[in-house]
Amino acid sequence: MLVAAAVCPHTPLLVPALAGAAQAELDELRSACRTAVAALRDTSPDLLVVVGGAGLTGRYGAQAAGSLRPWGVAVRVGRGEPVLPLSLTVGRWLLESGLEDGPGAVAFQAVASAAEPEDCLALGAKLAGEGRVALLVMADGSACLTPRAPGHHDPAARPYNDLLVRAVAGADGEALAALDAAEADRLWVGGRAALQVLAGAASGGEFAGRVLAEAAPYGVGYFAGLWERHPHSAEAARL
Repeated sequence: MLVAAAVCPHTPLLVPALAGAAQAELDELRSACRTAVAALRDTSPDLLVVVGGAGLTGRYGAQAAGSLRPWGVAVRVGRGEPVLPLSLTVGRWLLESGLEDGPGAVAFQAVASAAEPEDCLALGAKLAGEGRVALLVMADGSACLTPRAPGHHDPAARPYNDLLVRAVAGADGEALAALDAAEADRLWVGGRAALQVLAGAASGGEFAGRVLAEAAPYGVGYFAGLWERHPHSAEAARL
């Protein structure tokens, strides 16, 4: 079953060398991400799965490597030839930040950014069936929040981004499951597929959610959140 989940942005701007003018704002976000990851570890899961969007759906093992060199910083994580997509590379970087003993029992799950919602939900349910599983979900919000955003500014972007934040804060899997893939794509929502994997993994469980930080530097919505098993749920009582 899913025992806990963290939601963090997959932007390489989390790496201090790339933060630029938004350094102070991203410091708070980065700290919140580390707090969320630490909370995942505290649940002592059998397996921690990092989930993030990519061109294709696929699974990578515990030693899989990634590099941020294409984004201008010589940061490398894992071993061997870099194969992880950006979202999972940033996720691995978060897992390894400040650790001396490695990330532990971990796997990396890419989900196609264009995957249909039902496929994302099914993938999440499959992951939740792999024992006591914790998910680190790498998901950006809309990149259309301001006229200077990477996407074309769209007045619908802010309400949509706020919907995502509310769903994460309220551990509302139903709201995430109902996200429209076409609208998310139009609004440059980088984390839609990964968030729907979370919805599938959490289906049938009771969770308490909270948002630890929220920021929108450069017109892109970023948020860090945490879902924990509700202490009064039957599942939590058996853990």
